[in-house]
Amino acid sequence: MHPALSVIVFTTISGAGYGLLILIGVLSGTSILPGNRWFAFFGLGLSLGLASLGLLASMFHLGRPERAWRAFSQWRTSWLSREGVVSLAVFLPAGTLGIGWLFFGHVLVWAGWLSAALAALTIFCTAMIYTALKPIPRWHNGWVPLNYLLLGLMTGALLLLSLLDVFTTPAPALVWFTIASIVAGAAGKLGYWHHIDRTPALSTAESATGLGSWGKVRLLEAPHSEENYLMKEMGHAIARKHAGRLRWIALASAFAGPLVLTSLALWAPGPAAMAAAVIAAALGLIGVLIERWLFFAEAKHTVTLYYGAAAV
Repeated sequence: MHPALSVIVFTTISGAGYGLLILIGVLSGTSILPGNRWFAFFGLGLSLGLASLGLLASMFHLGRPERAWRAFSQWRTSWLSREGVVSLAVFLPAGTLGIGWLFFGHVLVWAGWLSAALAALTIFCTAMIYTALKPIPRWHNGWVPLNYLLLGLMTGALLLLSLLDVFTTPAPALVWFTIASIVAGAAGKLGYWHHIDRTPALSTAESATGLGSWGKVRLLEAPHSEENYLMKEMGHAIARKHAGRLRWIALASAFAGPLVLTSLALWAPGPAAMAAAVIAAALGLIGVLIERWLFFAEAKHTVTLYYGAAAV
């Protein structure tokens, strides 16, 4: 598949924003988060700001952005429409939480929990947009929503830890949770790669054309004299050696680097811990951007069987 930059940015930063909102929502009203208004302003502002930027970035991938509002009417059948509805609905309880926290100094715990639930549901709906596509076997599996949720939670935890290092000393429990989220995210990503590498092809040129009984099928002549939309969007391919190299880079920047830097927060002094947490969050986002690029680049659509691909 063609890895569109707008969708890569959208799924990465909106996932981080909603992941941060999940943690702030669940932990609101507890001693783990500072109760001052400045933390509420920056914490909720960052989470909702990233979510909004991600949604705006997704608009650039639409052929007719001015018609985006029509997608909301198809929520009964479309995961894209459900994502749009839920992603906007989350602003209601999150706004209520922010108003109570900022202007009245009162944390509405129920609004925090509702914000967290809707934020998690938004990430799930985003993942299901791709999981529901049966013609793309590398997306049509349970590893996709699991990874979207794990990576959203991981990047959200890294952002929260960096924020807390600015305002106060983070609780050791949150540091350990962040470390656990990094390990879980790495395990989920490795599991997904193992799945797509080991799962045999579901469709071949023989099965797609129905000519398998006649023997091996190969493309005699391209159906078009120049690249068309299908080939541009569905026919992108990445060499195995390049994919392997990028996987190692993604593992190092998204998981290994943040894991080492986050571990420093358990014993490093204040300024060093804060610098390590900020760098860890930045590295994590860069790593997820690379991982998300691979997620699209390595996917294969069955339509490519009619354009010369041997198997998908």
